Amino acid sequence: MYIGIVSDLHGNLAGWERALELLRGCQVLLCPGDLLYHGPRFDPVESYNPRALAEAINNCGVPLLIARGNADSEVDGLFVHQPIQSPYAFALLEGKRFLVTHGHLEPPEKLLELAGRWRIDYLVNGHFHRPHITVHGSLTHINPGTPTYPLAEEEALRRPTCARIVDGVPQILDLGSGQVLL
Repeated sequence: MYIGIVSDLHGNLAGWERALELLRGCQVLLCPGDLLYHGPRFDPVESYNPRALAEAINNCGVPLLIARGNADSEVDGLFVHQPIQSPYAFALLEGKRFLVTHGHLEPPEKLLELAGRWRIDYLVNGHFHRPHITVHGSLTHINPGTPTYPLAEEEALRRPTCARIVDGVPQILDLGSGQVLL
């Protein structure tokens, strides 16, 4: 199975479009929140267009599983025609359990504890704008980073990113080059 992951778009239409180019052919797309609004911390990016991004999400053509981020509001649900107000989204895909959450309600340690208790195979979250893949026993924890405001401490990872899982193998992709970073 081919699963795409993109998080923390913050209204960045060009970031969404580039991520979809790199994730072409995915069978499902996981979105751990912060779709439309950038919040007071960041200035809008050049391609900031939340209305057009909402329309692009609505016309995606790939099944979406979206969890609410800290910058997502109830009014966003008037424009995005997918359920976006749940802080947790669960899926069973080809026998694997996925938990998608933004990551702002619980610290990472607590999310890992919950994922273990719920026998999750893949924990997917955003919020930190720092891409990573870590394996904890049978649990794989993925943060795809962000197409919009990269905050990774390592310079090599401080770039716009998205992620994918192909036949059980997770990868972080550089949106600029398309290269696998992790």
